[in-house]
Amino acid sequence: MKLPENLRDQLKIPLGDLIKEENVNKENILTKIGSEPIVITVGDRTTENMINLGIMPQIQIVDGLEKRNQRLVPKDDTINTNLSCKNPPGEITEESTQVIQKAFSCESPVRITVDGEEDLLVLPACIFAPENSVVMYGQPNEGLVIVHITPDIQAKVQKILDVMN
Repeated sequence: MKLPENLRDQLKIPLGDLIKEENVNKENILTKIGSEPIVITVGDRTTENMINLGIMPQIQIVDGLEKRNQRLVPKDDTINTNLSCKNPPGEITEESTQVIQKAFSCESPVRITVDGEEDLLVLPACIFAPENSVVMYGQPNEGLVIVHITPDIQAKVQKILDVMN
């Protein structure tokens, strides 16, 4: 699935609650996510920030890039399952969708390392995440987006994916 030009602006609107960069701290995040949700992070910096704050994502989707610049994926000895997939920029591949779906049945924490770009993988993560989970991703130059997974969010994301097909 390729991202059509007419969807680019729509995807710049956060899917969930935006915590401004300067307010991203453990207390604010825990207030937003509540107790014991399944946490899925998309993005190297988001994943690293959550781990540093002591919030362990059950599923981490990283690509070794931040704003298209190479960065080291944080080493984490607590990862139980390592998965990988290819996903070119501006696309969502069938392979990446299948790997994300598989991750939810693997022993957590799960790290999915993407060869390519992970940005759009927020969408299939929202589709396959169970209710009572949150998907977190960075909003460039703004802060952290926390998406509470509900049937409404999944329907909204499915409409976006339908346009991409």
